[in-house]
Formats: sequence, C-alpha cells, structure tokens
Amino acid sequence: MTSSTPTRSTRMPRSERRAQLLEAAQAVFVQSGYHAAAMDEIAERAGVSKPVLYQHFPGKLDLYLALLDTHCETLEQLVRHALETTDGDNEVRVRATVAAYFDFVTREDASFRMVFESDLTSVPQVRARLDSLEMTCAEAISDVIAEDTGADEERALLLGSALAGMAQVAARHWLAQDSGIPEPEAASIISMLAWRGLGSFPKVGD
Repeated sequence: MTSSTPTRSTRMPRSERRAQLLEAAQAVFVQSGYHAAAMDEIAERAGVSKPVLYQHFPGKLDLYLALLDTHCETLEQLVRHALETTDGDNEVRVRATVAAYFDFVTREDASFRMVFESDLTSVPQVRARLDSLEMTCAEAISDVIAEDTGADEERALLLGSALAGMAQVAARHWLAQDSGIPEPEAASIISMLAWRGLGSFPKVGD
C-alpha cells in the first residue's frame, strides 16, 4: 500500500531553490497581501518544509524585500531600455517610456502590485526602496529632458517625475478598468498626451 503523503521537492542548487521560494512567495503575497500571508502557506506552495524556507529567508519581511528588489530592478531596466534604444528620437522615447509602464503592469506575476500598491509603505525598508525607484526612474527621464531642452536639473526632474507618475497611474487605471482598449492603443493615447506637453519645450539650439 502506497502512502498518500505529498513528496517533498528533491534537493536542488541553492540559487534554484531561492528562485522557487520567491516564486511561491510572490503568488501568496499577491493573493493574500503581506499581513495575511503565512510562511506555512509559502512553504507549502513551494513544496518545502518551513525549516528549508527559513534557511534561505530568516523571516517574511526578508522574502518580501527580496521580491521587491527584483521588481524594482525590473521596472528600472524597462525604463532605461526605453530611453536608451530609441535612436535619439524624443517622441519615440516618450512612447517607449510610457509603454514600459504598461508592460510592467501586465506581467503575469502581478509584480506591479508590490511596487505601486504595497501594504507595507510605512515600513522604512520598503519605503526606502520605493522612494529610490521613483527617484531613479524620474532622474533617468529627466537626464534626457535636460540634455534635449537645456532645462536645469530641478525643472527637468519635475518633468521626469510627472511623466513617470502619469504613465504608471494611467497604466494601472487601464488595467483595473479592464476596458476594451488594447494595450498598445492605451499606451499610445497617454504618450500622445505626454508628448504634446514635452514636445512644446524648445530643443537646445533651436
């Protein structure tokens, strides 16, 4: 007679196990929120014992911060890629930057919820990471604006923050409404609005 007890996962390299645990934690955090999520549930979803989970992450906050770091880096890279691979055409850069935020909110793991809708914003470690991401993205955008328009650092940063903020709020609104507007069209509408504003600033040398 065979046992019906579930078989635990076999031993795997540490990096693979860590990735497995983070994937399980992501699903639980998105489904339940941080406060309702339990380490027991995360371990069970990953198919490991709690001691194995604690070998990799001393506590629930450590898991959360590891995931948050990954998601923040993903968004930062999407924004930088949009700015760096558009051949100096600033209208195309605006479109690509807005599209980066739409790309981020439509990822299957719903990672944007931990970045833009975290229920831990009062926790200093979380707040510091989110503030750093916001500033990093705004600065990346503002560097291009300053170079193109000759605007001083403070004004360029204000514009960079405005573009980043508009893109992420619009992308989240579009996703929440589950409207019939296709993603590329929705991103194009917002980028058109942004470009009509940014494009009114004279370029250096004009």
